[in-house]
Amino acid sequence: MSDAELVLRSTRVVTPEGSRPAAVAVADGRITAVLPYDADLPPGARLEDLGDDVLLPGLVDTHVHINDPGRTHWEGFWTATRAAAAGGITTLVDMPLNSLPPTTTVDHLRTKQRVAADKAHVDVGFWGGALPDNVKDLRPLHDAGVFGFKAFLSPSGVEEFPHLDQERLAHSLAEIAGFGGLLVVHAEDPHHLDAAPRRGGPRYADFLASRPRGAEDSAIAALIDQARRLDARVHVLHLSSGDALPLIAAARAEGVRITVETCPHYLTLTAEEVPDGASEFKCCPPIRESANQDLLWQALADGTIDCVVTDHSPSTADLKTDDFATAWGGISGLQLSLAAVWTEARRRGHGLEDVVRWMSTRTAALVGLDHKGAIEAGRDADFAVLAPDETFTVDPAALQHRNRVTAYAGRTLYGVVRSTWLRGERIVADGEFTAPKGRLLTRTPRSPRPRRPTTERQT
Repeated sequence: MSDAELVLRSTRVVTPEGSRPAAVAVADGRITAVLPYDADLPPGARLEDLGDDVLLPGLVDTHVHINDPGRTHWEGFWTATRAAAAGGITTLVDMPLNSLPPTTTVDHLRTKQRVAADKAHVDVGFWGGALPDNVKDLRPLHDAGVFGFKAFLSPSGVEEFPHLDQERLAHSLAEIAGFGGLLVVHAEDPHHLDAAPRRGGPRYADFLASRPRGAEDSAIAALIDQARRLDARVHVLHLSSGDALPLIAAARAEGVRITVETCPHYLTLTAEEVPDGASEFKCCPPIRESANQDLLWQALADGTIDCVVTDHSPSTADLKTDDFATAWGGISGLQLSLAAVWTEARRRGHGLEDVVRWMSTRTAALVGLDHKGAIEAGRDADFAVLAPDETFTVDPAALQHRNRVTAYAGRTLYGVVRSTWLRGERIVADGEFTAPKGRLLTRTPRSPRPRRPTTERQT
């Protein structure tokens, strides 16, 4: 610890080896050592004694719609990253759509980076987009540092980001597999959606019937087939259907390179409790029944689901009408995700070590941020300080989101974030923020994985 500038000490530090009393030494923004709780301090090092509050690695949220530029009245880098910091999140990866322009060319990526540069309170990286007509742009975006590519298999809800049919999916996935990239997919089958009953109005049951589990299951099966054929790396976004889990487990067992995420709202909210007309609960795929939720938790426990991310997708309040058919679909939960997941996890017998694995370690690994996601020597000194046994009641007025519409309003949650640290600097404590200190992140090149030979023509 001789080079430590700062030591954070707590009776409960969550490390890859488990939780224990420890002293975490920091220098130049990195963790230099994790030592016994009562280790002597080096000369000149500043001590932050956290008492019994838990020291966690900062969370890494790889699914966030910041909407900046172009729809900044929905959200924005300033407000989204403040909300993240208030919730113990220190790294975001921004989705390519709902901003104007979408992140589908290198020029559009540069535009977004310029906008974000002086507004980011936490570190921010970017996904690229895979559209029917931009296969030529995928390799340049990869080389420019995006963490992978987002595609829809059904209409996205915004006209500037059209979905891929199976032929176009094959084209894009073959290109991405060729340079060792990652495709992340909104997997709902448009044919199943077209065949589902469609009724407008305020009844949540009608909306739920319009987005059946079969739409997810069919799209995921087709994605698995494509990934198997091309030996491609794919990731299923915001899984809500428990019926798809056996497909995913079987594919993984045979060597298909597929990972899966789910979201706090699928793990903590149920269809049975959604009031009619309450479109703050609307998202696609939808929040499903409690029995389905149990399957998602079981899959988290056994590793079939890899990680938990917010899919924070806000809009202005006027777009959240009481007609589920036409209201904007998206849950705003960035600031509340840690508390929401922890509240339900503890009820189901899980520990903070599990929450950290799902929301920090595995999300960092998904996008190759090997210097994030854990408290161990060599990682960035990104931390959340949590009082896990304290509760608070969600007051929308206290949120940092630009539009404070939330499905969690009035809920009592466990887990108060005392402070959040980025590279060894405290960026928020007790509601007080520093000036933005976040950096813009780009993908770290990895050694290419050898491709399996295939006898099929790759289109």
